[in-house]
Amino acid sequence: MINAVIAAVGIMLILSLSRVHVVIALIIGALVGGLTGGLGIDATLKAFNSGLGGGATVALSYALLGAFAVAIAKSGMAHALADKALAMVDRQHASGGGQVKWLLIGLLGTVAIASQNILPIHIAFIPLLVPPLLYVLTKLQLDRRLIACVMTFGLITPYMFLPVGFGNIFLNEILLANVARSGVDISGINVTHAMGIPALGMVFGLAVAFFSYRKKRVYDLEKIEQVEQVAVQYNPLSLMVAGVAIVAAFMIQLLLDSMIIGALVGFLIFSVSGIVKWRDTDDLFTEGMKMMAMIGFIMIAASGFAEVMKATGQVQTLVESSASWINHSKGIGALLMLLVGLLVTMGIGSSFSTVPILAAIFVPLCVQLGFSPLAIVCIVGTAGALGDAGSPASDSTLGPTSGLNIDGQHHHIWDTVVPTFLHYNLPLLAFGWVAAMVL
Repeated sequence: MINAVIAAVGIMLILSLSRVHVVIALIIGALVGGLTGGLGIDATLKAFNSGLGGGATVALSYALLGAFAVAIAKSGMAHALADKALAMVDRQHASGGGQVKWLLIGLLGTVAIASQNILPIHIAFIPLLVPPLLYVLTKLQLDRRLIACVMTFGLITPYMFLPVGFGNIFLNEILLANVARSGVDISGINVTHAMGIPALGMVFGLAVAFFSYRKKRVYDLEKIEQVEQVAVQYNPLSLMVAGVAIVAAFMIQLLLDSMIIGALVGFLIFSVSGIVKWRDTDDLFTEGMKMMAMIGFIMIAASGFAEVMKATGQVQTLVESSASWINHSKGIGALLMLLVGLLVTMGIGSSFSTVPILAAIFVPLCVQLGFSPLAIVCIVGTAGALGDAGSPASDSTLGPTSGLNIDGQHHHIWDTVVPTFLHYNLPLLAFGWVAAMVL
């Protein structure tokens, strides 16, 4: 009988690739997984419903960030950024605006990296920074699939390699702690050394993405003008208020660890300052929430999906059954463990949630096969990180889509999920396997 996790994730991915909406794909996948795992329809629905609350906080955060992003657009900051960048493009018309193109790509990549380690705000920057720049990116005919790959690289690679910010949580508090809890002596292990080769796989994938999406791609500028209000008038006061609101929102998030309160404070600053008229507040808030509604509902559905996977108890069954294929071969063992990690993370949508599940079973298996402590940390860490890129339910793919699809011209599955899967999961699988064999 087919494993419930394989059935659920497989159905979810097939439906998503067939352009069935991700929320519907997640619900159907969860039902198939629950029934395959022997839960029955009632128990499956109960597990799914109990898991929905896990995504509610992030969904509400995104809704408020959407309202905040619309307020920023209303302030004229989008137009100001577009004016400056377009002036630079015009000055470099002979070279096609090449320098501006690389400047914008570098800016988005740098901020994405900083959002994990230096200023740990995670995906909160995307709906604030990307929409205002989208008009210029479109004028440059830059392929948005490349931008999605750049941002996803910045959202994943730092936390799986650098033990600072979210990286400290993933590498030290989750990865090393769970490996140690499973009976391996981690004293003297340099976690950066353990994850160095897999991180190079991410760098390799990014380099390939620059080649894959090097050609220009045409988007409809009128659609951006309709949603980004690039013709809004602005003045120094409105730009100053926008700057204060953004800084305040980020500072509040860092201090209180709450995107919800941060976005709310930023929106209130616009309202109190008069940049957003009080009578327009309700309409703007509703407009912003509608803009981010799809992302929020996907995250809520993904939490229900993950809960059903856990309720079946077949995540462990999947890992244990793969052990029978290994036959004391370190090479086959490492490959199967990485593949299982890829499958589980793509279903659950979170590397941070996957590692504790995998470590409990992978670590004893690795010890039995004779892997060194450094290689064990590498295998578990890479298996957890695999699938974060390329998962329809991961915030590392939902985040870039939320910024790039405000005008409806960037498909979540075919323009974010598939490109990031091909350019990151496949190299990470290969580099992770090599690392396991040489460490």
